[in-house]
Amino acid sequence: MKILVLHGPNLNLFGRREPHIYGTTTLAEINQRLQALANELDVELGVIQSNHEGVLIDFLHEHIDSAQGALVNPAGLTQHGVPLHDAIKGMPFPTVEVHMSNIAAREPWRAHSIISPAVKGTVQGLGPQSYLAALRALVAIVREAQA
Repeated sequence: MKILVLHGPNLNLFGRREPHIYGTTTLAEINQRLQALANELDVELGVIQSNHEGVLIDFLHEHIDSAQGALVNPAGLTQHGVPLHDAIKGMPFPTVEVHMSNIAAREPWRAHSIISPAVKGTVQGLGPQSYLAALRALVAIVREAQA
């Protein structure tokens, strides 16, 4: 099973950017934790981070026939990423939206996600654990559908 992990704009700054909101865990550390869990779950990961929406969309398109699911932290595209929303809807596999912070508890304009209607579910507000919980859930969903 192959699961894609897409990290959106500015997430390369995890660990440095607003640590009072996102903590001090770096993106590299998140990816290492995801890889360790993927090894336990016997799944392959395809991971990308980009500050450009089109790169994330191209990554989904490239793996349309080889992936069985995706985790997406759309970051700043959460509220305005119509093309990313459409790309997710076009995928034949389930996607889970991930956020380190609880977007509903932040600035009012952050509370609405344009991505959420395109995904199977959302995990947010748990810091780096959001990613791990989302990976566990997604793998279980895919395995259940394959059974």
